Amino acid sequence: MQGANSRPEEQTLHVGKTIKERRVDKYLHSRFNNYSRVMLQEIIKAGAVKVNGKTVKPSFKLSTGDKIELTLPRLPSKEILAEDIPLNIIYEDDDIIVLNKQVDMIVHPARGNTHGTLVNALAFYSDKLSSGLGEFRPGIVHRLDRDTSGVMVVTKNDSAQWKIAKQFENRQVKKSYLAIVHSTPDLNADRISAPLGVHPKVREKYAIRPETGKEAITFYEVLESFRGFSLLKLIPKTGRTHQIRVHLSYIKHPIVGDDMYGGKFICPWQLKDADPTVEEPVINRPALHASTLEFKHPTTKKIIKFEAPLPDDMQNLLSILRKYRKV
Repeated sequence: MQGANSRPEEQTLHVGKTIKERRVDKYLHSRFNNYSRVMLQEIIKAGAVKVNGKTVKPSFKLSTGDKIELTLPRLPSKEILAEDIPLNIIYEDDDIIVLNKQVDMIVHPARGNTHGTLVNALAFYSDKLSSGLGEFRPGIVHRLDRDTSGVMVVTKNDSAQWKIAKQFENRQVKKSYLAIVHSTPDLNADRISAPLGVHPKVREKYAIRPETGKEAITFYEVLESFRGFSLLKLIPKTGRTHQIRVHLSYIKHPIVGDDMYGGKFICPWQLKDADPTVEEPVINRPALHASTLEFKHPTTKKIIKFEAPLPDDMQNLLSILRKYRKV
């Protein structure tokens, strides 16, 4: 594989008791998140992964006690590789690209993630990108979490980058999100104000840190209620990492599928109140979508607003809730 120029890393894993009927590619992605899921699927297809001594397909379902033996190639050195990855472009002119980011895509290379990022896709799509805010981030002025879909703006020159970044810094950019959460808040609309900081024990997580955290404010509105679930519109006043996810967990309404912050994966039979059966969850990631983005155009100075439609997985979940869980 490209960039695998060092000795491969051999690994042996033992599947724990909490893992039942989970695809091997998804399991490995949760264990080695610096490798993209697409890259891990290619590794599996190449026969570099064995379960109980046998090669398997990416869709192979794991069971408790399974032994996984795998050989991972070394990740490439930090360089931006142009990759032909489809982009959902909403709008484009000489200054900006507005796009609907897909799920399971990291925004920029970091911690060994040099493949499959939005930056890799942008490098292939356009040779006109701003220098970006930070190393290996051409065009990037803000970001979304890997598993958050939705609208983003990318800049094509440094003047546009500076002007839009300043709007983000001054909280002049208006953003709204849609999330499907567990149960329904008591209030139809409210303000969540709770400072955020890095989790004291888990480096990848964030947490409410009253003494040391940075100011974080999120407004929410209940758009639709169901038995056990609700659809919320969220407007973050600040832009802290994992802010919406942590804030919703804090008020005891975690996002469906956000197992990092207390959300659960829900199978169709659960929503239908049917007998238990082996099924894939309705959604395999946090049900969170960046719905709208509004800012001043860097050249025309006109206020422009863009909207990204709800992705299929969240739309499917909503359809099932409306059919089987109406209040």
